[in-house]
Amino acid sequence: MTFDILIKKGKIIDGTGNAWYKSDIAVEDGKIAAIGSNLGGADKVIDAKGHIVAPGFIDIHSHSDIPLLIDPRGMSKITQGVTTEVIGNCGLSAAPMNQWLQEYRNRYARAQLSEGFSYNWTDMSSYLEKLEEKGIALNVAPLAGHGTIRQCVIGDVDQLPTFSMLNEMKKLLRDSLDQGAWGLSTGLIYTPNQYSSTEEIIELAKELPAYDALYATHIRGEGNTVIQAIDEANRIGREAGVRVQISHFKVCGSNNWGKSKDTLQMIIDARANGVDVDFDQYPYTASSTGLSAILPPWVHSGGIEQLIERLKDPETRAKIRSQPTEEMEDWNRIQVVHARNHPDYIGLSIDQIASQTQTDPFDAMCDLLIAEDSQVLIVLYEMEEGDVRRIMSSQLGMVGSDGRAVASDSVFNEGKCHPRYYGTFPRVLGYYVREGVQPLHEAVRKMTSAPARRLGIKDRGLLLEGMKADITIFNPEKVKDNATFTDPHRYSSGIPYVLVNGEPVVSKSKYTGALPGMVLRKSHS
Repeated sequence: MTFDILIKKGKIIDGTGNAWYKSDIAVEDGKIAAIGSNLGGADKVIDAKGHIVAPGFIDIHSHSDIPLLIDPRGMSKITQGVTTEVIGNCGLSAAPMNQWLQEYRNRYARAQLSEGFSYNWTDMSSYLEKLEEKGIALNVAPLAGHGTIRQCVIGDVDQLPTFSMLNEMKKLLRDSLDQGAWGLSTGLIYTPNQYSSTEEIIELAKELPAYDALYATHIRGEGNTVIQAIDEANRIGREAGVRVQISHFKVCGSNNWGKSKDTLQMIIDARANGVDVDFDQYPYTASSTGLSAILPPWVHSGGIEQLIERLKDPETRAKIRSQPTEEMEDWNRIQVVHARNHPDYIGLSIDQIASQTQTDPFDAMCDLLIAEDSQVLIVLYEMEEGDVRRIMSSQLGMVGSDGRAVASDSVFNEGKCHPRYYGTFPRVLGYYVREGVQPLHEAVRKMTSAPARRLGIKDRGLLLEGMKADITIFNPEKVKDNATFTDPHRYSSGIPYVLVNGEPVVSKSKYTGALPGMVLRKSHS
């Protein structure tokens, strides 16, 4: 028999957590047709000698909802070996959408991206259809964002939902699940998610078990309140009877370094008491978010226009100054990586900007937010290497980039970004595996079958006959992340071949131009 593709002489790590074995893999009609030796001929033969052949990596925590509509190549992800992205994380999804939210997001999207882009869909179904119309290089699996749903019903104001509002939010969630969403996400440090009570989230999460859907959460605090925040996540899982995925599990702030011993034990204890809770992690000691996210929650109420007005008002600014958040304790650890109107600030800390402008760091922050209409991206150097390694060594973890699918030659290369956009998966495979933090086959499991099982994706994440042919081939000695904080728009190396649904998107370390990705809709039948 002649197959479409034959991958020969590779060491197979099948995603189960087992060590490698030598075999060939035949691909036909987008699926793994056979695994063994002497399989026959093929239209295309890939020599994988000296390489690992693994399932395509599943990025369980991604923010590529809009980037893939603008640039469907997904270059920064496919060059890492990622073949599926889970989008809609941190409570921020592209759908559902009403007219107010369309207009609100269009205002800022056009300022950041391009005049031709528009939020012009209404629900999860129409958004996913738009992705399919354009084509995508890799697969996507959507979550429904709590913040997006809340904006549709309540807006950005600081209030709890009425009974009727909560029912409307539940309906929007059910509609999204009916249309293929794999679960609900929250981002409890962001507006308007942060205005919710635990009870509100529990009530929404109670809709998930009927769909066998996941609850993924950016918890309410990752620094001084991390213990309470994990308690809240565990409570939601227990009372709603839902699977919990804690996003980008970490401990932030130097006074909290070492607490990963306690936070990991909390996960173990919760599981022992019947709460199905796991987590994902990115392999860096710095995080990234919008600069406005470090302001107190009440400053955000009413949306961006209200936020800017509060920063402009001297009395309100003084009130904010009197209520510093923990991120404001060390301005030197906050580095600006994107500010469209201030390219000269890129790479500078808030401390350094204050020195340049001859003001204090707090006022420098406020002035920059005003000048940029709050659209400032930062990197925060707030984690400790020992915690990163301890968390990574846990068998309960998975790998998630918390990044976007971007490209070094697209609109998204303006300014800098977090290197996790380009380097997360190779950094685990190249640096941390070689450092002995975890064995290679375990790292691969955390990137493949573990997230597939967590989501409920049954036909990906393992190299088995009949599974979809999402396959990543990498050199275990040479795989490497090349993106850095000073030069982040650099593709990873050591991954010469990546197949999505049986079609190469990376061949001989070059993008092929193919767009074989699929929108993965969760079936609830």
